[in-house]
Amino acid sequence: MTPDGGSQSPAEPERIDRLPVAAGITTPVLTLVPGAHAPWEIDGSIDDVVAVARAADRLGYHHLTCAEHVIVPTDVAAVRGGRYWDPLATFGYLAALTSQLRLATNVLVLGYHHPLDIAKRYGTLDQVSGGRLILGLGVGTLEEEFDLLGFPFGDRGERADDALSALRASLSDPRPEYDGTHYRFAGVVMDPCARQASVPLWIGGRTARSLRRAVELGDGWAPFGIKAVDVAAMLDAARATPAWSTRRHPLDVVLRNGRPLDPLGDPHGARTQVDRLIASGATGLQLWFTHQSLSHYLEQLEAMAELLRQR
Repeated sequence: MTPDGGSQSPAEPERIDRLPVAAGITTPVLTLVPGAHAPWEIDGSIDDVVAVARAADRLGYHHLTCAEHVIVPTDVAAVRGGRYWDPLATFGYLAALTSQLRLATNVLVLGYHHPLDIAKRYGTLDQVSGGRLILGLGVGTLEEEFDLLGFPFGDRGERADDALSALRASLSDPRPEYDGTHYRFAGVVMDPCARQASVPLWIGGRTARSLRRAVELGDGWAPFGIKAVDVAAMLDAARATPAWSTRRHPLDVVLRNGRPLDPLGDPHGARTQVDRLIASGATGLQLWFTHQSLSHYLEQLEAMAELLRQR
């Protein structure tokens, strides 16, 4: 779960070693979900996002995230939110201003893209970031968005599975070949492709099927909206399957805290939540915080980093 090296990009000079836990953050400002964002984020700017990214980079956090929705119907936006910055453009900018922080899409919707489109565009991002891309990928659940964009919804799971295999074959190969059920290509050149020999593929979702997809086709599972006790039970069931026993590499399990952390105001509570996630099977974390302003958010980042180093 580390980059493969490469040239350093401009960043704050006071470098701190990586945190002992692979802790990432749900980036403020980039996504506004009702009930899950602070008022200051509504008028937040790219400068605010840069300040967060550079602070997380300096403090040794593992990754930050950006989610994808292209277009959200007005009535759906009232529940899911309407703001979703484009991950490719956002990460391309942040890559130039950070040096070790990984850039995790969380998630790209597989049904909105041809796998070669993802491989070329995000492979280029992997190049310009020095090998810091993590592709968080999902099947997608918003049927209205599929309809608006003109993509099929009914067979999206089957298509997603084939797209994952096609991505695995193409992300890091300048002459990719693949022959699947929905995607086929050969005799082509893709230059540049990804810098990493194997870009991590984290599967998002909240069902046992998403975990099974991660075990069979991915490098990690990054669920949302699941209680820690249920995650532990799902992982126990997955470990008993042949697909788990035949994996060549351990599965990254990246878990989110269900309630916002307040490491400044309630360090014991923050530590307890993190301990619970790790006890449930987390190998990495994706954290969100209570915060009333940009400066408060930056203070929370620093306090959380200190708690994790003391753990």
